[in-house]
Amino acid sequence: MAIFEKTIRNKNFDKLLRKLEQEIPDSSWSADLEAGSDFKEGDARCSVRVFERYSMMGGNRLSLTLTMFQNGDNPIRLSAITAGGSQAVFFKINTIGEESFLDDVKKLLEEILEE
Repeated sequence: MAIFEKTIRNKNFDKLLRKLEQEIPDSSWSADLEAGSDFKEGDARCSVRVFERYSMMGGNRLSLTLTMFQNGDNPIRLSAITAGGSQAVFFKINTIGEESFLDDVKKLLEEILEE
């Protein structure tokens, strides 16, 4: 499992979410948006998206869970967690695919934030 968290200022929540929904699947030939969920309570909102892609290194599929949270006009909190890259039964080996998926999302996010 690999984790990345970031606080994002001065970006529109909806535009950022839509861009990530579009760009993450476009970043890999096998990546897809699998599911999503949205919550809103007062001025607070939370969106969760689950992506999956095939890992050539591990010979299996990996998931990326992307969570975005914002309360009112406060900065957006983003969390990205990858999982599923191991082939062992009792301990994790070969987590290269998880780290690679997360690195791709980090680079993509940097590009989006520079726009």
